Amino acid sequence: MSLYLKGRDLARQMRKHATPAEEFFWQKVRNRKLFGLKFQRQYIVAFPFDATFTKFYIADFYCEELKLIIGLDGQIHLKVQEQDLIRTEQMIDRGYQVLRFNNNEVLYNWDYIQNKIGSFKSASLH
Repeated sequence: MSLYLKGRDLARQMRKHATPAEEFFWQKVRNRKLFGLKFQRQYIVAFPFDATFTKFYIADFYCEELKLIIGLDGQIHLKVQEQDLIRTEQMIDRGYQVLRFNNNEVLYNWDYIQNKIGSFKSASLH
């Protein structure tokens, strides 16, 4: 099985077993509810390194219009912060924009999240 197909299967599993913060975020943004932007969840991002090797990451949420990846960080991310930083740098190097929020911000401070994405949208479209 190819890496892409494995990634696709993993993304499907992640959608079925979303964290409370992921589910909350999805309910707030799905069907263009947030500023009319279309978001996808557990989006596979391909990073071709050369003709023979492509690495795949699964972004929590992705908005094609803004080329914006949203990462929601829970407890596991405390242990893999360095890997997250490297992955974020790789995404930025390939033209993506990245916003990261911790789960508590999403669940208990939605106004902050909404304002941050709104500010980002305004800045990106000008």
